[in-house]
Amino acid sequence: MQNTLYLILFIIYAAVSLLSIVFFSLRELHMLQLNGYKTPEHSWWMAKNYKRYIFPAVMLIIQFLLIFTGVSVPVTAGMTLLNLSFAVLNKPGKKFKKPLVYTARVKRMMTTFYILTGILFAAAIVTGVKSGSAGPFRSPVSYILTGSALYLTPVLVPLSNIINKPVEKAIQQWYINDAKRMLKDSPNLHVIGITGSYGKTSMKFYLSELLNSKYNTLKTPESYNTPMGVVKTVRMHLKSTHEYFVCEMGARRVGEIAELCGIAGPADGIITSVGPQHLETFKSIENVVKTKFELADSIPEGGKIYLNGDNELIRKKSSDYKNAVLYGTSNGCDYRGTEVSVSDRGTEFTVTAPDGSSCRYTTKLLGEHSVQNLLGAIAYCHGTGIPLEKLVLPVKRINSVPHRLQLIDAGPNLCYIDDAYNSNPSGCRAALNVLGLFDACKILVTPGMVELGEKQEELNFEFGTEAAKVCDYIVLVGKMQTKPIYNGIISTGYPEDRVFAADSLNEALEKAKSYKTDKKKIVLLENDLPDNY
Repeated sequence: MQNTLYLILFIIYAAVSLLSIVFFSLRELHMLQLNGYKTPEHSWWMAKNYKRYIFPAVMLIIQFLLIFTGVSVPVTAGMTLLNLSFAVLNKPGKKFKKPLVYTARVKRMMTTFYILTGILFAAAIVTGVKSGSAGPFRSPVSYILTGSALYLTPVLVPLSNIINKPVEKAIQQWYINDAKRMLKDSPNLHVIGITGSYGKTSMKFYLSELLNSKYNTLKTPESYNTPMGVVKTVRMHLKSTHEYFVCEMGARRVGEIAELCGIAGPADGIITSVGPQHLETFKSIENVVKTKFELADSIPEGGKIYLNGDNELIRKKSSDYKNAVLYGTSNGCDYRGTEVSVSDRGTEFTVTAPDGSSCRYTTKLLGEHSVQNLLGAIAYCHGTGIPLEKLVLPVKRINSVPHRLQLIDAGPNLCYIDDAYNSNPSGCRAALNVLGLFDACKILVTPGMVELGEKQEELNFEFGTEAAKVCDYIVLVGKMQTKPIYNGIISTGYPEDRVFAADSLNEALEKAKSYKTDKKKIVLLENDLPDNY
């Protein structure tokens, strides 16, 4: 009778533990997916977010202590309740900005994870059956193995990713080879690679819109700028009628742009910017420069590399390339923008080409910085043979790229400038300049900038000082993370009662709406960090 009781108790304990494992593993898989399935980056993320793992570690220690007091009915019941509470804490239901996507890769990883978990459970059962003189399922080892399967989930999930790596690499290589075959079978397709620390997505949208006025153009959608994103675009969307393929290329490490060039084979390239972005993985600005110019190094003879001549780091490097075409508002640019006029209604500017021809353009896009990317797009299109005057209407029709200084009217007295996609020092300054154009109550909502390595605190402090010059109110998202911004704001003598630190974006937005003013409110949403921050 007693043996049956302990068997039932163990089954209940194991079932509750399994439920907790399912919930906990989904959370960890989600974070690994947001970290790009890259185990080193995920490990760094875990180290930075160590507080998330204190509770599971404490729970595991408590269970060990309870078990070694001896397996009894009260101890087993107590451990079961602990695991049940853990299941409740991790139950699905929280709304995420970007929820877990059950891709084929995630399903394969889940399979491997549950095999590892199954091995631990099987060992627990075998140990329980062979408990010896104390009776079946009275061995502390059975409970230790089962508890370990639960509380070591943050280790088992990335371990599953490592185990699957050879399989994933083989699968990816097959898809890459298939995409390369499709590109090779499209001899009339002209591939343009676009990279940069920032501005590459906007450039891609602007350029594809202008090219579409004459040519059938394909572009990588949204922010597809990884090898598999490019491969997916080619395999799903490339048609024999396409004449141009505008391919965005992103990188976090040296060599990643070269890898993308090896897949797409760009005939021409555009480098929009070089700056302190992703310094946690690049380690130095020199590595950022080197990586972005991997695109220039990959352009074949006869191709051109279009470079933002307003960027100091790019301009310094441009002399190394005989096929370089500079665009910008600075003296010496091949395609130069002048007579720039900005307002809260849009931007006007004149472009002068190397052949001496010039044209005046009007755009709905906000801010002088928008001129840089438009200049690059206009320069490239003119290089394909489209006259400058033929680009006037296409430029006028261009709309803001979603979440990149996108003006959203939210009623008679409220307007948002949605710049939530990404944030970097140059982008923050540009966004604040746009906000300053409006005769309104100017409110900033931001969680600050990330992935800036050792410079993160310094650059966020500077962001705070710049924001204080422009904004009537500032709402920070995340009290600890935004402390450098807060310090920067206060260092200028900005009134403390006009700064508010919220715990979440929703709370921040409600606070921004609550401010009383006779003017129309313009709320700048500068950056919106993903769920793994």
